[in-house]
Amino acid sequence: MSVLHQVALTYVKNVSHVLSKSLILSLGSAERIFTVSKSRLLEIPGIGIKTIEQLNLDDALRKAEEEVKFIEKNNIDVIFYTDPRYPKRLKLCNDSPILLYSKGNADLNNQRVISIVGTRNATEYGKHLCKELIEELQQYNVLIISGLALGIDVAAHKECLRLDMPTVGVLGHGLDRLYPGQNRATAEKMLENGGLLSEYPSGTIPDRENFPERNRIVAGMADATVVIEASVKGGALITAEIANSYNRDVYTFPGRIGDEFSEGCNFLVRHNKAALLTNPADLAYSLGWEKDENIKAVQQFTLPIDLTRDEQIIFDTIKDHKAPLAIDDLTIKTNMTMSTLAMNLLNMEMQGYIRSLPGKTYLIS
Repeated sequence: MSVLHQVALTYVKNVSHVLSKSLILSLGSAERIFTVSKSRLLEIPGIGIKTIEQLNLDDALRKAEEEVKFIEKNNIDVIFYTDPRYPKRLKLCNDSPILLYSKGNADLNNQRVISIVGTRNATEYGKHLCKELIEELQQYNVLIISGLALGIDVAAHKECLRLDMPTVGVLGHGLDRLYPGQNRATAEKMLENGGLLSEYPSGTIPDRENFPERNRIVAGMADATVVIEASVKGGALITAEIANSYNRDVYTFPGRIGDEFSEGCNFLVRHNKAALLTNPADLAYSLGWEKDENIKAVQQFTLPIDLTRDEQIIFDTIKDHKAPLAIDDLTIKTNMTMSTLAMNLLNMEMQGYIRSLPGKTYLIS
């Protein structure tokens, strides 16, 4: 098939992704759409006189010629709907894009694919959950999909890079730019093990309406979507809703009542729109996955032997809580005075065993 005509099809006015697929099915190729008679086009369901009159086939071909030059110059891969490399899970979705622009080396049909989404205003609690989840998934040969946005998205991509796991960022604009710019270094590293994906041609700016459309690709490419932190309004809940509409599994971690960026997660559970995760291992268990014996699990922190008795009690208490623990809660759980606790916490932090977070809360390093 001609890449020129495949790209040109995306520039034809009033022809949706659904109608494009109908045209391909009826005519056999994108090129035929530009060469058959109008009377033949009128025989195809969904094509009427008004659509025929508004067809801008010559203009679409001119725009496509410029885009193909950009594609060739920048080593961008064009993955058309009929290409065997096209994500098979996404292809099952009625509104999937007819064409994807890709950079990198990701296998978009990896045996196991998980999407991870969440708020742009990620808390330390959310980042910690993201880290633990991806460390758990490392043992299962998983491709991680997200949107390369600030917050949970980029945290997920960075954890994958740290663990040498493949990860793909789906963008809401063309591959001639990167938004937000502060994620550029991460995006460049992702090209070495994963990549970047977009349905938009070069010149497409990150308009607000593009991101909900982008989210359907994030949801459609995966076996399941995990929402780590989210408010009740935002892209993460839109992605979860789309995943539900595709009959894909959705999972989420609970949060404290009243926390803004846990409200969305708790909403999903309350309305039976997501299954509850209380432990990162719950996800693989729910999906019936078995570990890949050829993949070595990430090395877990080994407890140093030189902790004092009080320090070990503090360490175990923080570790067992699996979330940032406030100093007031530590005094209750360890039964230590505030002065004793503060002295031990400072010593442990200086040795690198724990780290302090805003609000006098603590996590294992």
